[in-house]
Amino acid sequence: MNVEHLIRTVAASFEDAELSYGHGTDNPLDEAAWLVFAVLQLSHDDTPAIYSASVDDEQVSAALALAGRRINERVPLAYLINQAFFAGWEFFVDERVLVPRSPIAELINKQFTPWIEPNEVRFVVDLGTGSGCIAVAIAHAFPDARVDAVDISADALEVTAINIEKHGLEDRVTPVQSDFFSALGGRQYDLIVSNPPYVDGTDMKSMPAEYQSEPVLGLMAGDDGLVSVRKILHDASPFLTDNGILVCEVGNSQQALAAAYPDAAFVWLDFAQGGTGVFLLTKDDLQGF
Repeated sequence: MNVEHLIRTVAASFEDAELSYGHGTDNPLDEAAWLVFAVLQLSHDDTPAIYSASVDDEQVSAALALAGRRINERVPLAYLINQAFFAGWEFFVDERVLVPRSPIAELINKQFTPWIEPNEVRFVVDLGTGSGCIAVAIAHAFPDARVDAVDISADALEVTAINIEKHGLEDRVTPVQSDFFSALGGRQYDLIVSNPPYVDGTDMKSMPAEYQSEPVLGLMAGDDGLVSVRKILHDASPFLTDNGILVCEVGNSQQALAAAYPDAAFVWLDFAQGGTGVFLLTKDDLQGF
């Protein structure tokens, strides 16, 4: 058996099992390739030649065993292999944090242009940092900036710290335990970014098992999905510099948020790589909340 055959074998088992995706892949073939490359410790830099490489019986057994866990346990593959990717970077993840999947990655890779001048960004905060993926990716995108990685969960911040160290950013990314802005004192930021909890009660109950295995604290924000974003909108303005911006993801709660604040100057951002439900506001825009 070669690598390609093994991938297709695993993919067929995933398809038969009718798994749910969305934690790094959106189909059984890509999920199977991710699993096989992780188990065999292959590099994507070696494709497509690597697909014809032979796989021994021990490697086949290991891959099929992990595929069996993915099917039987119905948890994201990222948890089973402690690996996720975001904005082109690799991260450690486990059940203490959500699996990275925000369209904000596209904004980071573009340095949030044209909304801010990248050379002027010195201080950034990531609210609800979880794995620290947004904070770390921003630190890579803005090499002169310092980033506060904020989360209310001590467990999540342990994972954040792992990823800060993994990327060698201990001198520029600081984990901070705080309920959004509550422990940040009088700091001001050029950029506030957040992918906070925004799932409402109805959506939470209907989520597939893979999503139900993630920490509820990082997903649900009250019956209407707006509890977290209301806090952020109310408190953000004093924490922004005069030319600063707030970028926040609310996903499926976009319509509910727009209806709750019909006079707000939300700029809903478009994404070439897919994704919706991310808004931008300036310091002045936030004065009325």
